Amino acid sequence: MTYANAITLQKNIAKKVVAAKDDFGEISSICGVDVAYRGSSNAAYCSAVIMDKNMQQLVESVDVQTIVKYPYVPGLLMLREAEPIFYTLKLLKNSYDLLLIDGHGLLHPRRCGLACYIGVSLDKPTIGVAKSRLCGTVRPDGFVELDGEILGYAISKKLYISVGHRVTLKTAITLVKELGIEPLRLADINSRKNKKKSALD
Repeated sequence: MTYANAITLQKNIAKKVVAAKDDFGEISSICGVDVAYRGSSNAAYCSAVIMDKNMQQLVESVDVQTIVKYPYVPGLLMLREAEPIFYTLKLLKNSYDLLLIDGHGLLHPRRCGLACYIGVSLDKPTIGVAKSRLCGTVRPDGFVELDGEILGYAISKKLYISVGHRVTLKTAITLVKELGIEPLRLADINSRKNKKKSALD
């Protein structure tokens, strides 16, 4: 896929994002997925973790090493990470009600970050949880504004929430504040561990 084609795809996916209403039932399990890389190699270490909504019980954990085809391009993280994430999520034996993605959702120049792409493609309630801000301005009340539109919320300077799919921003903020992001945190730890282990093999 060319970069031009990817940008066109993002614009089309953005039109399909459900962000004005909450489109899910009771949440009983939450999945977090993250990808780590070793240096400039093409090796990707992806981990997915499912936990119960009380964040007390680990339901399932999957770790995968794959090869990525694209370098990191700001605004086009989906090109690099979507394939490892899709592959890893397919290996999960248990279902989940909510997906947390280490990346932006609607808080993106084209309103389609990695969380939107994954969420719409899988048709899963998805929240983007990014460690840094790609775009927009953080207001005093914590909301992040882009082109006059509120598209995200800064929990802290290292945690930015935005809609991925089938959830409102208000609910996404509430869920993250009340439930936390433990599955995503564990996925991050696992992916880094597997990266380090592979380097020692």
